[in-house]
Parts: sequence; structure tokens; C-alpha cells
Amino acid sequence: MSKKYKPRYQKLIKRLRAARLDAGLTQETVGDKLKKPQSYVSKIERGERNVDLIEMSDLAKLYKKPIDYFVK
Repeated sequence: MSKKYKPRYQKLIKRLRAARLDAGLTQETVGDKLKKPQSYVSKIERGERNVDLIEMSDLAKLYKKPIDYFVK
């Protein structure tokens, strides 16, 4: 991560990556499904790009996880 985020946001980033891996998806596949470049997913997982609520919802659906999984 390039920035120093609060522990809660660091946890969110880690859970996003873990959920993607648990779903058996690559960053490229996620980008394709969201109609975004692979770098979009990579920047989120490295903490270089913040995730808004709509994006979070899209990622949660794709990873088949409830949104609260990421923010517990």
C-alpha cells in the first residue's frame, strides 16, 4: 500500500483481495466483468484507489459475499 490507511480500511483492502481469491477470480477477470481494466482492481487492492459504495456493492455481488463481510 502506498498510503497509510487506518486499520479499518487496511482490513477492507485485505478482505477484498481474499474474497477475490476465494472466488477463484483473477484481477483481469474481475476487471472484465466490471468493464474496467485490470489496473482498476490492482489499485483498489494496493490501496491506491478508494472504493465507493456502488463499487463495493458490485464487488460484493461478484465475490458472492454480503457487504458487511468487508466492513466487520
